[in-house]
Amino acid sequence: MTAYIISGLLVGFLVGLTGVGGGSLMTPLLVFLFGFAPKTAVGTDLLFAAITKTGGTFVHHRSHRSVEWKIVLQLGAGSIPAAVTVIYLLENVFKKDESVTSLITLTLGIALIFTGLALFLRRRLARKSPVQRLTHRERFGRWQVPLTVLTGLILGVLVTLSSVGAGALGTVTLLFLYPRLATVRIVGTDLAHAIPLTAVAGLGHLHMGNVDFNLLGSLLIGSLPGIYLGSHLSARIPERLLQPILASVLLLIGAKCVF
Repeated sequence: MTAYIISGLLVGFLVGLTGVGGGSLMTPLLVFLFGFAPKTAVGTDLLFAAITKTGGTFVHHRSHRSVEWKIVLQLGAGSIPAAVTVIYLLENVFKKDESVTSLITLTLGIALIFTGLALFLRRRLARKSPVQRLTHRERFGRWQVPLTVLTGLILGVLVTLSSVGAGALGTVTLLFLYPRLATVRIVGTDLAHAIPLTAVAGLGHLHMGNVDFNLLGSLLIGSLPGIYLGSHLSARIPERLLQPILASVLLLIGAKCVF
């Protein structure tokens, strides 16, 4: 149990420091270091994410008013049905443990590779929009809503299968779709969307028996002080040094899962 608490502390610290890395670090850690089955790691991490992200969303909504609820609803219109569909398929179509494990491991690898690439792109996309507004401006006209819903659908599939993607991938996609939206609002909107998505996906995995509550409790005990410490140190350590390292680690782990 102590090792799980320390892992939660480490991942929480990195999340507080960089704003990224919850699912993308926790799930591989549980699979490769502690030997948990991929489905148990994913299910436990999804509920872990739903709980920890709730506090962050509360701060963004109450203190910064930085959640674009219209965009959250559009993303959810794609992600929630996708999550429910994936859970149904896992429970009723991919019934053999071997097929579920292979599917989750492959998806985890792909999601980690995309997340690593997204971290390299995030700063570039953010720099391309020096003039930002408090409210979003549609970039693709009448295609804006369908593209946002499609983004939610893709995130719903990836997150439900791998627990990875709600953070870095969601943020980068929103930066691309809404380039003039202030960064704080991008982060707040992405966090708000992640809560119902991870909660629905996590409850689905719970119904399948893929959640370890002892592990979940230990991770939460460690992660809360870790996030607090990381958040306070984030201003002292340059993000330009940390994110390339984190991105490279995710690319290596993703490649290991896929190949």
